[in-house]
Amino acid sequence: MRTVIRMSVLYPTTEGASFDHDYYRDSHVPLCVRTWDPVSAEIDRGMAGPYVAAVHFTFASTEAMEAAMGLPGTGDVLADVANYTSIQPIIQTSEIVGGGGG
Repeated sequence: MRTVIRMSVLYPTTEGASFDHDYYRDSHVPLCVRTWDPVSAEIDRGMAGPYVAAVHFTFASTEAMEAAMGLPGTGDVLADVANYTSIQPIIQTSEIVGGGGG
């Protein structure tokens, strides 16, 4: 069975912080996708709970994710964060072990 990896970038609700959801959706996440070429990317806009926003990138393997993070354009991705938020993101890397159907 193939191991699929999800890298989630979570933005905790932070008093006094700013977050530009339109820029995030229209500019930042597309920059990430162009740079890293993940299998997929899904954006969440928090409605209730501890996070104002999140994005979940899926990679075919740990090696694919690590290779993507090592690309030269990753510096541009990191520098772009200041264009949409003052929140320090939390990164969660997970192995997808189930899902689908119900």
